[in-house]
Amino acid sequence: MDFSLDELPSSSHSTPKSRHEDSEMPEDHDSSRGMSSSLSITDIQENICSSIDDIRGRVQDLVEEINDSRTSDQKVMDSFEEKLMKKVPEMCQQMKEHMYTVYEENSNKMEVKLQELFEVLERCTKLNTELMEATQALAGLREDLDISQTSEP
Repeated sequence: MDFSLDELPSSSHSTPKSRHEDSEMPEDHDSSRGMSSSLSITDIQENICSSIDDIRGRVQDLVEEINDSRTSDQKVMDSFEEKLMKKVPEMCQQMKEHMYTVYEENSNKMEVKLQELFEVLERCTKLNTELMEATQALAGLREDLDISQTSEP
């Protein structure tokens, strides 16, 4: 939001003086001189208007400095945003590449483990086959023993 003193109402009417302003005005201790030796009301009003204009000018300068600073801040933020918008896709690409590298490493490790598992399963299958053959051989032997014991009187 930019500020401007153009929106403020003009204050060309006289304002109450502060103590400081009272001390700066020459005092007329000789009442016999009258109005000729003291400042006239017009001179006082001109001095006040001049002071108000000086203050208004300084305030306007400060407002302009604030607005310039805000413009500068906006440029910095825009530059940061632009750099960030360029950096985000780069970082995403790097993350994807890293992710694919990890996938590849994990796939290689899994392949080794799966190969080992298949070898173990193959040995288990062979052992199971041998066990079945041994079981059949024992069953055959038992039958032969049973037959030979029943044949003997």
